Formats: sequence, C-alpha cells, structure tokens
Amino acid sequence: MKIIHKIETYTSDGKPVLRFTVMNSSGAYMEFTNWGARWITASVPDVQGALDNVLIGYDSLAGYLEDSYYMGATIGRFANRIADASFTIDRKTFHLEANDGNNTNHGGFSGFHNKVWQWEELPDGIRFSLYSPDGEGGFPGNIRVITDYRFNEDNELSVRHYAETDCATYINMTNHAYFNLCGKGKKITEHRLHIPADRILDTTPAFIPTGKRMNVKNTPFDFTSLKPIGTDLYADHEQLLWNKGYNHCYILKDEISVEMLEAASLYEPVTGRKMTVM
Repeated sequence: MKIIHKIETYTSDGKPVLRFTVMNSSGAYMEFTNWGARWITASVPDVQGALDNVLIGYDSLAGYLEDSYYMGATIGRFANRIADASFTIDRKTFHLEANDGNNTNHGGFSGFHNKVWQWEELPDGIRFSLYSPDGEGGFPGNIRVITDYRFNEDNELSVRHYAETDCATYINMTNHAYFNLCGKGKKITEHRLHIPADRILDTTPAFIPTGKRMNVKNTPFDFTSLKPIGTDLYADHEQLLWNKGYNHCYILKDEISVEMLEAASLYEPVTGRKMTVM
C-alpha cells in the first residue's frame, strides 16, 4: 500500500490542511484530508478497468474550507437533527447550537466537519483524531474521537469511528460522502439501488422524525428489489416533497450475524461499477 501526503492549503488561522493519498497495487486510490477528517476521492475502476473518481466534491482543498454541504466529512458530535436544539440527560437539559432553524443539525456550528484533526499514518490508511471539550456546541462531556480510514487490495474502504467520554452524553458519528458511480457531471437517476429494509422513519416537514415507522411497500421508498433511483424520485408523495427527495432513515432488519450485513448496494449499468455498504 502506497501512502503519501502533502500540504495543499491553510486555514484562515494558519493551520495546514493536507491531502492524503492511499493507493493499492492496482492503482485504485482513496484521498482524505485532515480538514473535517473528510473522504474526498474514491478513484476506482469501471468494468473495463478505467479509473474515475466516484465521489462528489471540490477540485481543490480550498473548496472544502467553504463547503456547506458536509462533503465527505466526518459528522459529529451528532449526525442528523436534534429537535428544538436541546436534549435531557439525567434530568438536566442541555441547550445546543441551533444551526437549522430551531434545530441542531450535524453537531451545530461547532461540528467536527469544521475542525482541523490530528493525524497519523496506518499501514493501510490514515487515522484522524480530535478532542472536543465539555460544553462545545452545548454538548456535555470532554470527548476524544477517532476516525480510521483503511483501504485494501479488493478496493474496500473501512471507515471506523471511536469515541471516549468522561460523562454521559450523546454521540452519533458518520461519514457524509456523496457518490456518483458514473463519475463527475452525469446524472445518477439510472443508478440501481437496493436497500434491504421494509420500513423508514416518518418525518415532519422540518426533517424531524415523528416516531412513526412507515412501511415502504407500495410507496416510492421501496428499494427491497433493485430499482433505478429516478423511477419514483418525483412522485407526488408527502415525504418526498417535504424532504426534497430521498433523505430518510431506513430501518435495517435486525438480524443476528457474526458477519457484516448489507445495508445498501448501488449499481451503475454503463460503467458496471457497484458499491456495497455493509
């Protein structure tokens, strides 16, 4: 595995922002940056062996410093929205930063996506680490987090998040990459999507889950069989209109297994590329 890094730009306060490239023996490679512990490139072969980047992003790291779409970012402390920018633990209410109307989204203004992370090389990837002090963004607890990106010879990327806190708190980390298996500049509506889940969380017009669980059968949200994304994308359905498309939590089947199970798979028929999320 070949790993290289270089300083590409600097934050407004002079901190270096680096690009990391992790390449396997076939020439396929992944790229990351310590700004938001982001995954910024996935250059993988099509059915003919031609490499192309299947992540949506910016041409330079400077673009990510101004990004408002969380492109490829590690999200924290809490991915998605927290209603009314507050929660209660042990009878104490914590008031968070409201950065999405009256709600908190993706950790608020103090989210992990807008921070310079520490880093170290691994034999097959990069480890990013970050310290978030008690009260940052309104969240309780001093917390240390790690995001590991590891790449292998089968073009598999492993993303692992770790967190350690000194008191009860909430944390819900994820990666926020956007994919287009055709490569840059082409529509994704003909991508075939499979999600082995028969329910989603119903939401309000503000994207807040109501607590209801909606069965996907006979709705535009049914991807239990492989289906082009565009088939029902513009259907006259309340949830699609409120959320401006597919922006929902699918409830994965609760199966006991010692192996990783498929959460979703995506196939692009022209390039023959397929991505599976486990």
